[in-house]
Amino acid sequence: MKYTKRDKALILLEDGTIFYGKSIGKKGSAFGEVCFNTGTTGYQEIFTDPSYFGQIMVTTNAHIGNYGTMESEVESDSVKIAGLVCRNFSFTYSRPSADASLEEFFEKNKLFAISDVDTRALVSHIREHGAMNAVISTDVDDIDGLKEQLSKIPNMKGLELASKVSTNEPYFYGDENATYKIAALDLGIKKNILRNFSKRDVYIKVFPFDSTFEEMEAWNPDGYFLSNGPGDPEPLDQAQAVAKKVIEKGLPLFGICLGHQIIGLANGISTYKMHHGHRGINHPIMNLETGKGEITSQNHGFSINREETENHPDIKITHVHLNDQTVAGIRMKNKPVFSVQYHPEASPGPHDASYLFDEFLETIKKHSNSSVTS
Repeated sequence: MKYTKRDKALILLEDGTIFYGKSIGKKGSAFGEVCFNTGTTGYQEIFTDPSYFGQIMVTTNAHIGNYGTMESEVESDSVKIAGLVCRNFSFTYSRPSADASLEEFFEKNKLFAISDVDTRALVSHIREHGAMNAVISTDVDDIDGLKEQLSKIPNMKGLELASKVSTNEPYFYGDENATYKIAALDLGIKKNILRNFSKRDVYIKVFPFDSTFEEMEAWNPDGYFLSNGPGDPEPLDQAQAVAKKVIEKGLPLFGICLGHQIIGLANGISTYKMHHGHRGINHPIMNLETGKGEITSQNHGFSINREETENHPDIKITHVHLNDQTVAGIRMKNKPVFSVQYHPEASPGPHDASYLFDEFLETIKKHSNSSVTS
């Protein structure tokens, strides 16, 4: 461990609440919506998850950095969180296979972070008062200046962020000689989603967030996928138009997280910003189709309206979150379309829900067979 002087730092919430700590590495400030993740492992995957773009991450696990980092354990091309708040930051690591410390990882990605914060009190405050914008900073003597800057940060409600993390040009993933082809709309796609498809004999073409259905259809895929991603789903008109076209034509469609919300909106179901969201790797889900419980990885601050979903004539609820009964999965009754609010690719997280990738492949196979015989 190299010794560096650690400056006093703080996190200032938009309601005026302040928690103090110490900076990790550089001086400065970072702004974004504050949220918390309850996972005990997987911090590197969390920090690089595009769904967290622009958010200040509070980790509830007491020790962050103790097993270092590995180049292979990233979910995108760079760190996506705006900053980190933790209790204890480990400058040294003990995992033999790690290739760098978390401190080195942060320095490389120019990430600002603070530790020695009472994260139990901070998380309790967020749970009670809801997610809100915040700033982490070493400018502890300029509270008024930080408040003024913080007041100019836009609210997550109504904020379109998929364009900030989506690919600019289409690209391919997997074996071009694979049996099946999937066209994926990149709203902030995680690498492990692509890995899960690829290892199931699928070749994927990943399209930018604003691609049209016609552009995706021209590749002649066997199925369509709407990815996870950050921000409010409502402003994503083009993604909703893609979903509507796929549904209208009766083609196989699978959505995860933000993609799930887009499918809901495409069916006329509204979405809403949650009080403080679901973020962690131990969220309990009930699969209403099998009667089995699943422990899942989740990361979302928006949800689809349950009452509207229950009253929709063409949709059935397939999964519910057992903590608050929010909609965690839907299926269209007469179309090869389904989606889930959580992360079956489980990176990080348990693998209870990985069967959903197999289910989508079965959906594609059934549709292909019915197309041939009809």
